[in-house]
Amino acid sequence: MTPTATPLVLALCLASLASGAAAEVPVTAEDDHGILNPDDTGKDMIVRKLEMGVVDSVTCSLGINVTKKDDPVLSRKLIRKCADAGITKAMTWMSHLENNGLGGPYNPDASAEWDRKAAEAGDPIGKFNHGLNLMRGHGTTQDEALGRAFIDEAARDGLQVAKRLQGVDYDLDEVTPDADNWKYAPLF
Repeated sequence: MTPTATPLVLALCLASLASGAAAEVPVTAEDDHGILNPDDTGKDMIVRKLEMGVVDSVTCSLGINVTKKDDPVLSRKLIRKCADAGITKAMTWMSHLENNGLGGPYNPDASAEWDRKAAEAGDPIGKFNHGLNLMRGHGTTQDEALGRAFIDEAARDGLQVAKRLQGVDYDLDEVTPDADNWKYAPLF
């Protein structure tokens, strides 16, 4: 290191320390009038919004992130509230949680029911998933013709994966690896 570089490095270090000291985290305080400096990101914010009963698409989308980060139980609480409020994307995510045992037990019947609700509410992904469930008999009574009809509706709605499934004559291995056949085989 050159002799002139040392004062420059020292000055940069001091500037860094000074800026770090100035950027203190504001204190959060709650009183009868509300919360001063509430958390506006992260898990604490989601818990606060749940407690306040906030149900909107932005808040609901955070449940997906919570599942992927570390807390499927919290995600399930949030997404369930959103799905019950009629947000179809939350219905399809509840199906995912139920179908994969995230934040609760594996429940193919509940998963299929959420997909049915999303389909009936007009969601293309709900239609596609409900169609797959019907074709497989996964979580519902098997009805291949009705399943194809839901796949066709999803394709008409523009869902590319539904169009792809139509293009391979409804071969389910096209959209689900055969390694998952154990999971989707009818139970009766």
